[in-house]
Amino acid sequence: MNIEESLRQRSDSTCELCGIKDNLDVFGTPHSPENGIDSSILICETCKEQTEDPEKADPNHWRCLNDSMWSTVPAVQVMAWRMLNRLKSEGWPQDLLDIMYMEDDIKEWAKAGIQEPKAENSIVHKDSNGAVIESGDTVVLTKDLNVKGSSLTAKRGTAVRRVSLVHDNPEQIEGKVEGQQIVILTKFVKKV
Repeated sequence: MNIEESLRQRSDSTCELCGIKDNLDVFGTPHSPENGIDSSILICETCKEQTEDPEKADPNHWRCLNDSMWSTVPAVQVMAWRMLNRLKSEGWPQDLLDIMYMEDDIKEWAKAGIQEPKAENSIVHKDSNGAVIESGDTVVLTKDLNVKGSSLTAKRGTAVRRVSLVHDNPEQIEGKVEGQQIVILTKFVKKV
């Protein structure tokens, strides 16, 4: 039995990430410590395209990871973890990452695939002290901030939990203050 036949049998001829039954192909999970069926998964054309090209990733398509992240197949766990990490600025993937369980060696394999150096033009959000802010972090305001279009003043020392990043501007993040979603300049926050 070749790899594709074995994968079709293992997955019941469905995409191991999203569950679709059409246009399936073998996908070798990058940076795998093993070869053959243990390092491969059966995925659909859509998952393959979005996995290989981050610009084409549709966050709503990947809501399927809510199910596939619980697979007992290490290669499926690795790909689910990597996609959730890629999309964690959306908010809901971070919730799934928080509850996802992986053996240590599988998690190392998953991390190996995303430890590539960042592109020179990638946007990095930094707080007032130069610490890198990532989606889901908690920050504290270092100054009273008047919120435009509102009578709200966000007070110095207010903790803003689970911030999200503004993808096209390294000087802005978003978060909720007193129940209102606001944009905050990174120079006025300190990462906790």
